[in-house]
Amino acid sequence: MDSSDDTSGWQRLDRRMLLVHPVRDFIRFLPVLIGILVFGQSSDGEWWGLIGVGVPIALGIARYLTTSYRITTGRIEVRHGFVNRRVLSAPLDRVRTVDLTASLIHRVLGLVTLRVGTGQSDAKGEERLALDGLAVPAAAALRERLLHLTPAAEPRAADAPRPTREVLTLDLAWVRFAPFTSTGIAIAGAALGVLAQSLHTFDIAPSVDLDRIARLGFALLAIVGILGVLVTICVLAVVGYLLTNFGFRLTHTGAEGSWHLQRGLFTTRETTLDDARVSGVSIGEPVGLRLAGGARLSAIVTGLDKKQQGSSVLVPPAPRAEVDRVAAEVLGVPGPITTPLITHGTRAQRRRWTRAMVPGGLVAVAALVVAYVVSWWFLALAVAALVVCAGLAHDRWLGLGHAFADGHLVARSGSLDRRREVLHTPSVIGWNLRATWFQRRGGLTDLVATTAGGRQYVEVIDLDESRATELALAATPGLLDPFLA
Repeated sequence: MDSSDDTSGWQRLDRRMLLVHPVRDFIRFLPVLIGILVFGQSSDGEWWGLIGVGVPIALGIARYLTTSYRITTGRIEVRHGFVNRRVLSAPLDRVRTVDLTASLIHRVLGLVTLRVGTGQSDAKGEERLALDGLAVPAAAALRERLLHLTPAAEPRAADAPRPTREVLTLDLAWVRFAPFTSTGIAIAGAALGVLAQSLHTFDIAPSVDLDRIARLGFALLAIVGILGVLVTICVLAVVGYLLTNFGFRLTHTGAEGSWHLQRGLFTTRETTLDDARVSGVSIGEPVGLRLAGGARLSAIVTGLDKKQQGSSVLVPPAPRAEVDRVAAEVLGVPGPITTPLITHGTRAQRRRWTRAMVPGGLVAVAALVVAYVVSWWFLALAVAALVVCAGLAHDRWLGLGHAFADGHLVARSGSLDRRREVLHTPSVIGWNLRATWFQRRGGLTDLVATTAGGRQYVEVIDLDESRATELALAATPGLLDPFLA
């Protein structure tokens, strides 16, 4: 790194970024460049090509020359821009996470992009300070300073290394969970869509023998087609899983240090979470993963907003036993993970069934009308609607529960996207009791623990009103006393 202003401590990015920015801008402007070249040929212009190539290079050089950063007493500052000069600043004690991301070209040149998550958000989404183009050693040293240097503390001595413990590494056998995740299905669907659009655009179609199709039968071809699509989706989901999570490694440094994870095949990503900022965990159990015996784990990090939740992933889709083990290590106690949850009573059960069966009943009635007018085959739709909604109601009831164990509030709910959230009660900054008109009629309420981490709240839904108050008092003694007249 080169110091641009020695007197004020401003530093520039690594010089090797002069090779990255022009390439990136050239790719971004590629459609415009093609248009310029076509226009230049039609108008017999000789300089259009040079201008089209020179603009991205000039923009890349300007971005490098106008970007610098520094760490002052208790603050990190980043400035960029030439016409519109901009300085982003954040206190060091507001740093929540530090991400190191390296694309393929960054890795070839030995560079990374460092992003600082501070939990401060604005309408333009520029709350994260980013330094695109630091040498790997310099980025590692800067990450160490940002996470362990505060205004009241001095940097840790270089001769006092902290022990690093490996908590989890990726097992390639876990790719079997990829087809059961919504991300895998989305990646596969997008790839199939691009393929179909390409075939349509270039008018590529296989030759079709109609007589042979008639002989084989439409039903057999439909089955083969469906199986082919499913196999393709599974393969693409596995590829997406490996691209994202290849080399996944979770480690913990020091007795009260930080969690560090790295992953990625072509684009690598390293994230560090300070122990003091981790206030709980969230175990995601989508229906597909749950049926396959898997789950995923994220940390509830104080100060992160929804845009930064990708930084809090601790375990990718993996066996449930591994997720529970890592969750217990993050919390420091196994109780919140292993404690049986308390059910919410018959009134909550009745509400689960009512909310599922009323829409199902409306669909069934509509299907019966269509069956009477069009075809009795629509009776199958009516039966399927009732069966599916009944299964959904039962599963939502089984997934509903809460507990208070070892100083942690535990809340679980959902069916298609079931989630078990565990929050350390010292992180609770307030309670909300919310009830709709239907809940009030049934004597139920939602207990919401507000916090500065994750989704900003952990919700225990459809509790008896008396039990909700008791749970809040047990979790945070004295916090509700001024409101209990």
